[in-house]
Amino acid sequence: MSKIIVIGAGQAGASLVAKLRALGHDGPVTLIGEEPIPPYQRPPLSKAYLLGEMTRERLYLRPKQFYADQAIDLRLGETVQAIDPVAQTVTLGSETLSYDQLALTTGSSPRRLPAAIGGNLDGVHTVRTLADVDRMGPQLTSGARVLIVGGGYIGLEAAAVARKCGAEVTLVEMADRILQRVAAPETSDYFRTLHRSHGVDLREGIGLHRLTGTDSGAVSGADLTDGTFLPVDMVIVGVGITPATELAAQAGLAMDNGILVDAFGRTSDPLVWAAGDCTAFPYRDQRMRLESVQNAIDQAEAVAANMLGAAAPYLPQPWFWSDQYDIKLQIAGLNTGYDRVIVRQGEAPGAVSHWYYCGPTLLAVDAMSDPRAFMVAKRLLAAGTSPDPSLIADPKTALKALLG
Repeated sequence: MSKIIVIGAGQAGASLVAKLRALGHDGPVTLIGEEPIPPYQRPPLSKAYLLGEMTRERLYLRPKQFYADQAIDLRLGETVQAIDPVAQTVTLGSETLSYDQLALTTGSSPRRLPAAIGGNLDGVHTVRTLADVDRMGPQLTSGARVLIVGGGYIGLEAAAVARKCGAEVTLVEMADRILQRVAAPETSDYFRTLHRSHGVDLREGIGLHRLTGTDSGAVSGADLTDGTFLPVDMVIVGVGITPATELAAQAGLAMDNGILVDAFGRTSDPLVWAAGDCTAFPYRDQRMRLESVQNAIDQAEAVAANMLGAAAPYLPQPWFWSDQYDIKLQIAGLNTGYDRVIVRQGEAPGAVSHWYYCGPTLLAVDAMSDPRAFMVAKRLLAAGTSPDPSLIADPKTALKALLG
Protein backbone atom coordinates (compact mmCIF):
# COMPACT_ATOMS: atom_id res chain seq x y z
CA MET A 1 0.00 0.00 0.00
CA SER A 2 1.36 3.41 -1.02
CA LYS A 3 2.37 5.60 1.94
CA ILE A 4 1.45 9.24 1.39
CA ILE A 5 2.65 12.17 3.48
CA VAL A 6 1.15 15.64 3.14
CA ILE A 7 3.08 18.58 4.61
CA GLY A 8 0.90 21.57 5.45
CA ALA A 9 -2.41 21.29 7.31
CA GLY A 10 -4.29 24.23 5.84
CA GLN A 11 -7.15 24.30 3.38
CA ALA A 12 -5.21 22.55 0.61
CA GLY A 13 -3.75 19.86 2.86
CA ALA A 14 -7.08 19.07 4.49
CA SER A 15 -8.81 18.93 1.11
CA LEU A 16 -6.13 16.67 -0.35
CA VAL A 17 -6.20 14.01 2.37
CA ALA A 18 -10.01 13.97 2.44
CA LYS A 19 -10.08 13.49 -1.33
CA LEU A 20 -7.57 10.65 -1.15
CA ARG A 21 -9.90 8.75 1.15
CA ALA A 22 -13.00 9.68 -0.86
CA LEU A 23 -11.34 8.24 -3.96
CA GLY A 24 -10.67 4.97 -2.18
CA HIS A 25 -7.00 5.18 -1.22
CA ASP A 26 -6.60 2.79 1.72
CA GLY A 27 -2.87 3.13 2.32
CA PRO A 28 -1.29 5.13 5.16
CA VAL A 29 -1.91 8.89 5.00
CA THR A 30 -0.14 11.37 7.26
CA LEU A 31 -0.99 15.09 7.45
CA ILE A 32 1.58 17.28 9.19
CA GLY A 33 0.82 20.82 10.41
CA GLU A 34 2.86 23.35 12.36
CA GLU A 35 -0.12 24.80 14.21
CA PRO A 36 -1.43 22.89 17.25
CA ILE A 37 -5.06 22.82 16.10
CA PRO A 38 -6.91 20.96 13.32
CA PRO A 39 -7.13 22.52 9.84
CA TYR A 40 -9.39 25.57 9.88
CA GLN A 41 -10.89 28.26 7.66
CA ARG A 42 -8.75 31.37 7.32
CA PRO A 43 -11.15 33.89 5.70
CA PRO A 44 -13.43 34.25 8.78
CA LEU A 45 -10.45 34.82 11.10
CA SER A 46 -10.19 38.56 10.50
CA LYS A 47 -13.95 39.04 10.19
CA ALA A 48 -16.56 36.89 11.96
CA TYR A 49 -14.13 35.28 14.42
CA LEU A 50 -12.41 38.54 15.35
CA LEU A 51 -15.79 40.20 15.84
CA GLY A 52 -16.91 37.39 18.15
CA GLU A 53 -19.53 36.15 15.69
CA MET A 54 -17.91 32.72 15.19
CA THR A 55 -16.49 30.30 17.75
CA ARG A 56 -13.13 28.59 17.37
CA GLU A 57 -14.79 25.22 16.83
CA ARG A 58 -16.82 26.57 13.91
CA LEU A 59 -13.58 27.56 12.20
CA TYR A 60 -12.51 23.93 11.88
CA LEU A 61 -12.85 22.56 8.36
CA ARG A 62 -13.85 19.19 9.79
CA PRO A 63 -14.29 17.82 13.31
CA LYS A 64 -11.07 16.39 14.67
CA GLN A 65 -12.77 12.99 14.87
CA PHE A 66 -13.03 12.96 11.07
CA TYR A 67 -9.30 12.37 10.73
CA ALA A 68 -9.38 9.47 13.17
CA ASP A 69 -12.43 7.98 11.47
CA GLN A 70 -10.67 8.18 8.10
CA ALA A 71 -7.44 6.68 9.48
CA ILE A 72 -5.53 9.88 8.71
CA ASP A 73 -2.51 10.31 10.97
CA LEU A 74 -2.93 13.98 11.92
CA ARG A 75 0.36 15.34 13.29
CA LEU A 76 -0.27 18.80 14.76
CA GLY A 77 2.21 21.25 16.24
CA GLU A 78 5.07 19.59 14.38
CA THR A 79 7.61 21.16 12.05
CA VAL A 80 9.29 19.33 9.20
CA GLN A 81 13.00 20.13 9.24
CA ALA A 82 13.99 18.48 5.99
CA ILE A 83 12.90 16.42 3.01
CA ASP A 84 15.26 13.85 1.50
CA PRO A 85 13.95 13.05 -2.00
CA VAL A 86 16.59 10.38 -2.56
CA ALA A 87 15.79 8.44 0.62
CA GLN A 88 12.10 9.41 0.33
CA THR A 89 11.94 10.61 3.91
CA VAL A 90 10.89 13.65 5.90
CA THR A 91 12.49 14.61 9.21
CA LEU A 92 10.54 15.95 12.20
CA GLY A 93 12.89 16.61 15.08
CA SER A 94 14.41 13.24 16.01
CA GLU A 95 11.83 11.31 13.97
CA THR A 96 12.13 10.25 10.34
CA LEU A 97 9.10 9.22 8.27
CA SER A 98 9.28 7.45 4.92
CA TYR A 99 6.93 8.01 2.01
CA ASP A 100 6.07 6.55 -1.36
CA GLN A 101 4.53 9.83 -2.47
CA LEU A 102 4.77 13.27 -0.88
CA ALA A 103 2.52 16.31 -1.29
CA LEU A 104 3.47 19.85 -0.29
CA THR A 105 0.60 22.11 0.72
CA THR A 106 2.69 24.58 2.69
CA GLY A 107 0.67 27.65 1.73
CA SER A 108 2.06 31.12 2.13
CA SER A 109 3.35 33.52 4.76
CA PRO A 110 2.53 37.21 5.27
CA ARG A 111 5.19 39.76 4.46
CA ARG A 112 6.31 41.49 7.64
CA LEU A 113 7.78 44.89 8.33
CA PRO A 114 11.56 44.84 8.88
CA ALA A 115 12.71 45.11 12.48
CA ALA A 116 14.84 48.08 11.41
CA ILE A 117 11.69 50.19 10.97
CA GLY A 118 9.89 48.86 14.04
CA GLY A 119 8.32 45.71 12.69
CA ASN A 120 9.22 43.80 15.87
CA LEU A 121 7.44 46.16 18.27
CA ASP A 122 4.57 44.85 20.38
CA GLY A 123 1.27 45.77 18.81
CA VAL A 124 2.41 45.25 15.21
CA HIS A 125 0.30 42.48 13.69
CA THR A 126 -0.16 40.41 10.58
CA VAL A 127 -3.39 38.53 9.86
CA ARG A 128 -2.74 34.96 8.83
CA THR A 129 -3.18 32.46 11.65
CA LEU A 130 -5.58 31.91 14.52
CA ALA A 131 -2.78 32.84 16.92
CA ASP A 132 -2.27 36.13 15.04
CA VAL A 133 -5.91 37.07 15.49
CA ASP A 134 -6.03 35.94 19.12
CA ARG A 135 -3.11 38.29 19.85
CA MET A 136 -4.75 41.14 18.00
CA GLY A 137 -8.27 40.87 19.40
CA PRO A 138 -7.74 42.34 22.89
CA GLN A 139 -6.10 45.45 21.41
CA LEU A 140 -8.81 46.15 18.84
CA THR A 141 -11.14 48.15 21.06
CA SER A 142 -13.39 51.15 20.67
CA GLY A 143 -11.29 54.29 20.36
CA ALA A 144 -8.04 52.43 19.64
CA ARG A 145 -5.85 54.26 17.14
CA VAL A 146 -5.13 51.73 14.41
CA LEU A 147 -2.76 52.15 11.48
CA ILE A 148 -3.19 49.76 8.57
CA VAL A 149 -0.25 49.44 6.19
CA GLY A 150 -1.32 48.31 2.73
CA GLY A 151 -4.37 48.95 0.60
CA GLY A 152 -4.92 45.50 -0.88
CA TYR A 153 -7.80 43.25 0.09
CA ILE A 154 -6.13 42.18 3.35
CA GLY A 155 -5.70 45.78 4.47
CA LEU A 156 -9.17 46.86 3.37
CA GLU A 157 -10.86 43.95 5.13
CA ALA A 158 -8.88 44.76 8.29
CA ALA A 159 -9.97 48.39 8.06
CA ALA A 160 -13.63 47.38 7.81
CA VAL A 161 -13.41 45.14 10.88
CA ALA A 162 -11.48 47.73 12.89
CA ARG A 163 -14.16 50.33 12.18
CA LYS A 164 -16.86 47.85 13.22
CA CYS A 165 -15.00 47.54 16.52
CA GLY A 166 -15.12 51.31 16.95
CA ALA A 167 -11.43 51.93 16.32
CA GLU A 168 -10.04 55.08 14.73
CA VAL A 169 -8.50 53.83 11.49
CA THR A 170 -5.86 55.28 9.21
CA LEU A 171 -4.88 53.28 6.13
CA VAL A 172 -1.79 54.13 4.09
CA GLU A 173 -1.02 52.78 0.63
CA MET A 174 2.30 53.60 -1.02
CA ALA A 175 0.94 53.10 -4.54
CA ASP A 176 -1.10 55.78 -6.28
CA ARG A 177 -4.33 53.98 -5.46
CA ILE A 178 -5.65 51.14 -3.34
CA LEU A 179 -5.96 47.76 -5.09
CA GLN A 180 -3.61 49.02 -7.80
CA ARG A 181 -1.99 45.62 -8.35
CA VAL A 182 -5.21 43.63 -8.58
CA ALA A 183 -8.08 45.79 -9.81
CA ALA A 184 -9.10 48.50 -12.25
CA PRO A 185 -9.34 52.15 -11.17
CA GLU A 186 -13.13 51.80 -11.21
CA THR A 187 -12.97 49.15 -8.48
CA SER A 188 -10.42 51.18 -6.53
CA ASP A 189 -12.75 54.19 -6.70
CA TYR A 190 -15.66 52.11 -5.42
CA PHE A 191 -13.81 50.88 -2.34
CA ARG A 192 -12.13 54.21 -1.64
CA THR A 193 -15.56 55.82 -1.45
CA LEU A 194 -16.90 52.95 0.66
CA HIS A 195 -14.15 53.15 3.28
CA ARG A 196 -14.15 56.92 3.54
CA SER A 197 -17.92 56.84 4.00
CA HIS A 198 -17.31 54.59 7.02
CA GLY A 199 -14.80 56.97 8.57
CA VAL A 200 -11.48 55.49 7.45
CA ASP A 201 -8.71 58.06 6.96
CA LEU A 202 -7.47 56.57 3.69
CA ARG A 203 -4.22 57.98 2.30
CA GLU A 204 -2.86 56.95 -1.10
CA GLY A 205 0.61 57.64 -2.43
CA ILE A 206 1.83 57.65 1.18
CA GLY A 207 3.66 54.85 2.93
CA LEU A 208 5.20 54.01 6.27
CA HIS A 209 8.69 55.35 6.91
CA ARG A 210 9.20 53.93 10.40
CA LEU A 211 7.42 53.03 13.61
CA THR A 212 8.32 54.39 17.02
CA GLY A 213 7.86 52.65 20.34
CA THR A 214 7.74 53.10 24.09
CA ASP A 215 10.54 52.17 26.47
CA SER A 216 8.73 48.88 27.07
CA GLY A 217 8.81 48.02 23.36
CA ALA A 218 5.19 48.74 22.41
CA VAL A 219 4.36 50.60 19.23
CA SER A 220 3.30 54.19 19.89
CA GLY A 221 3.65 56.14 16.66
CA ALA A 222 4.31 56.11 12.95
CA ASP A 223 6.37 58.39 10.75
CA LEU A 224 4.89 58.46 7.26
CA THR A 225 6.71 59.09 3.99
CA ASP A 226 5.08 62.51 3.59
CA GLY A 227 6.67 63.68 6.84
CA THR A 228 3.59 63.43 9.03
CA PHE A 229 3.52 61.63 12.39
CA LEU A 230 0.62 59.57 13.70
CA PRO A 231 0.17 58.41 17.30
CA VAL A 232 -0.95 54.77 17.13
CA ASP A 233 -1.94 52.02 19.54
CA MET A 234 -1.64 49.14 17.08
CA VAL A 235 -0.56 48.45 13.51
CA ILE A 236 -1.98 45.86 11.10
CA VAL A 237 0.30 44.97 8.21
CA GLY A 238 -1.31 43.88 4.95
CA VAL A 239 1.41 44.12 2.34
CA GLY A 240 0.95 40.77 0.66
CA ILE A 241 2.08 37.20 1.12
CA THR A 242 4.92 35.04 -0.16
CA PRO A 243 4.73 31.33 -1.02
CA ALA A 244 6.14 29.05 1.69
CA THR A 245 8.76 27.27 -0.41
CA GLU A 246 11.72 26.90 1.95
CA LEU A 247 11.38 23.15 2.45
CA ALA A 248 10.88 22.53 -1.25
CA ALA A 249 13.87 24.67 -2.18
CA GLN A 250 16.09 22.90 0.35
CA ALA A 251 15.00 19.60 -1.20
CA GLY A 252 16.18 20.81 -4.61
CA LEU A 253 12.76 21.15 -6.23
CA ALA A 254 12.42 23.60 -9.12
CA MET A 255 11.05 27.08 -8.28
CA ASP A 256 9.36 29.86 -10.24
CA ASN A 257 7.59 32.30 -7.91
CA GLY A 258 6.45 29.22 -6.03
CA ILE A 259 6.99 25.48 -6.27
CA LEU A 260 7.05 24.69 -9.97
CA VAL A 261 4.45 22.07 -10.89
CA ASP A 262 3.11 20.71 -14.16
CA ALA A 263 -0.54 20.64 -15.18
CA PHE A 264 -1.07 17.57 -12.99
CA GLY A 265 0.48 19.10 -9.86
CA ARG A 266 3.72 17.12 -10.04
CA THR A 267 6.94 18.88 -9.06
CA SER A 268 10.36 18.39 -10.64
CA ASP A 269 10.61 15.23 -8.51
CA PRO A 270 8.14 12.64 -9.88
CA LEU A 271 7.27 11.40 -6.38
CA VAL A 272 6.56 14.87 -4.97
CA TRP A 273 3.41 16.86 -5.65
CA ALA A 274 2.21 20.30 -4.55
CA ALA A 275 -1.05 22.25 -4.35
CA GLY A 276 -2.40 25.58 -3.14
CA ASP A 277 -0.84 29.01 -2.57
CA CYS A 278 2.70 27.63 -2.69
CA THR A 279 2.51 26.42 -6.30
CA ALA A 280 3.22 27.98 -9.69
CA PHE A 281 1.27 26.06 -12.32
CA PRO A 282 0.69 26.39 -16.08
CA TYR A 283 -2.29 28.53 -17.06
CA ARG A 284 -2.96 29.90 -20.55
CA ASP A 285 0.64 29.76 -21.76
CA GLN A 286 2.02 31.32 -18.58
CA ARG A 287 2.92 30.44 -15.02
CA MET A 288 0.29 31.32 -12.46
CA ARG A 289 0.17 31.35 -8.66
CA LEU A 290 -3.28 31.84 -7.20
CA GLU A 291 -3.93 32.90 -3.62
CA SER A 292 -7.49 31.81 -2.95
CA VAL A 293 -9.49 29.30 -0.97
CA GLN A 294 -11.17 27.93 -4.07
CA ASN A 295 -7.88 27.28 -5.84
CA ALA A 296 -6.51 25.56 -2.73
CA ILE A 297 -9.50 23.21 -2.67
CA ASP A 298 -9.77 22.56 -6.40
CA GLN A 299 -6.06 22.07 -7.04
CA ALA A 300 -5.63 19.87 -3.97
CA GLU A 301 -8.48 17.61 -5.07
CA ALA A 302 -7.04 17.41 -8.58
CA VAL A 303 -3.62 16.50 -7.18
CA ALA A 304 -5.14 13.82 -4.95
CA ALA A 305 -6.74 12.21 -7.99
CA ASN A 306 -3.50 12.40 -9.95
CA MET A 307 -1.51 10.86 -7.10
CA LEU A 308 -3.84 7.89 -7.51
CA GLY A 309 -3.31 7.71 -11.27
CA ALA A 310 -6.02 9.91 -12.79
CA ALA A 311 -3.60 11.80 -15.08
CA ALA A 312 -6.11 14.68 -15.41
CA PRO A 313 -4.74 18.22 -15.85
CA TYR A 314 -5.88 20.88 -13.41
CA LEU A 315 -8.03 23.43 -15.25
CA PRO A 316 -8.71 26.29 -12.82
CA GLN A 317 -11.81 28.45 -12.93
CA PRO A 318 -10.55 31.31 -10.74
CA TRP A 319 -12.92 33.10 -8.42
CA PHE A 320 -12.47 35.06 -5.23
CA TRP A 321 -14.47 37.06 -2.72
CA SER A 322 -14.00 39.78 -0.12
CA ASP A 323 -16.41 41.00 2.57
CA GLN A 324 -16.14 44.65 3.62
CA TYR A 325 -18.83 46.21 5.82
CA ASP A 326 -22.12 45.07 4.25
CA ILE A 327 -20.62 44.75 0.76
CA LYS A 328 -19.68 41.41 -0.76
CA LEU A 329 -17.21 41.62 -3.61
CA GLN A 330 -17.16 38.54 -5.85
CA ILE A 331 -14.55 38.19 -8.58
CA ALA A 332 -14.72 35.77 -11.48
CA GLY A 333 -11.73 35.20 -13.75
CA LEU A 334 -8.36 36.97 -13.93
CA ASN A 335 -8.07 40.49 -15.27
CA THR A 336 -4.44 40.31 -16.41
CA GLY A 337 -4.01 42.11 -19.74
CA TYR A 338 -7.33 43.99 -19.79
CA ASP A 339 -7.59 47.11 -21.95
CA ARG A 340 -11.04 48.38 -20.98
CA VAL A 341 -13.64 48.08 -18.27
CA ILE A 342 -17.41 48.16 -18.73
CA VAL A 343 -19.35 49.41 -15.70
CA ARG A 344 -22.81 47.90 -15.35
CA GLN A 345 -25.36 48.88 -12.71
CA GLY A 346 -27.10 45.94 -11.08
CA GLU A 347 -30.80 45.40 -10.57
CA ALA A 348 -30.69 45.76 -6.78
CA PRO A 349 -29.97 49.14 -5.16
CA GLY A 350 -26.21 49.66 -4.87
CA ALA A 351 -25.31 46.65 -7.00
CA VAL A 352 -22.66 47.24 -9.66
CA SER A 353 -20.24 45.13 -11.68
CA HIS A 354 -17.04 45.88 -13.59
CA TRP A 355 -16.42 43.76 -16.69
CA TYR A 356 -12.81 43.44 -17.87
CA TYR A 357 -12.15 43.00 -21.58
CA CYS A 358 -9.08 42.60 -23.75
CA GLY A 359 -10.36 43.55 -27.17
CA PRO A 360 -13.50 41.44 -27.68
CA THR A 361 -12.54 38.85 -25.04
CA LEU A 362 -14.08 38.84 -21.57
CA LEU A 363 -11.39 38.22 -18.94
CA ALA A 364 -12.94 38.85 -15.54
CA VAL A 365 -15.70 40.54 -13.58
CA ASP A 366 -15.72 42.35 -10.23
CA ALA A 367 -19.27 42.21 -8.81
CA MET A 368 -20.11 44.39 -5.82
CA SER A 369 -23.27 43.19 -4.04
CA ASP A 370 -24.35 41.80 -7.41
CA PRO A 371 -24.49 37.99 -7.18
CA ARG A 372 -26.47 37.75 -10.42
CA ALA A 373 -23.65 39.38 -12.42
CA PHE A 374 -21.10 37.18 -10.68
CA MET A 375 -22.90 33.93 -11.45
CA VAL A 376 -23.49 34.87 -15.09
CA ALA A 377 -19.85 35.91 -15.44
CA LYS A 378 -18.65 32.61 -13.96
CA ARG A 379 -20.71 30.64 -16.45
CA LEU A 380 -19.62 32.77 -19.40
CA LEU A 381 -15.96 32.45 -18.49
CA ALA A 382 -16.22 28.70 -17.91
CA ALA A 383 -17.78 28.32 -21.36
CA GLY A 384 -15.22 30.59 -23.01
CA THR A 385 -18.03 32.90 -24.14
CA SER A 386 -17.44 36.65 -24.54
CA PRO A 387 -20.56 38.79 -24.97
CA ASP A 388 -20.21 41.91 -27.09
CA PRO A 389 -19.16 44.69 -24.69
CA SER A 390 -21.97 46.88 -26.00
CA LEU A 391 -24.47 44.35 -24.66
CA ILE A 392 -22.91 44.50 -21.21
CA ALA A 393 -22.95 48.29 -21.29
CA ASP A 394 -26.63 48.38 -22.28
CA PRO A 395 -28.80 48.35 -19.12
CA LYS A 396 -31.64 46.90 -21.19
CA THR A 397 -29.68 43.68 -21.76
CA ALA A 398 -30.87 40.88 -19.49
CA LEU A 399 -27.77 39.10 -18.21
CA LYS A 400 -29.46 35.70 -18.29
CA ALA A 401 -30.07 36.14 -22.01
CA LEU A 402 -26.30 36.16 -22.54
CA LEU A 403 -26.12 32.53 -21.45
CA GLY A 404 -28.07 31.35 -24.48
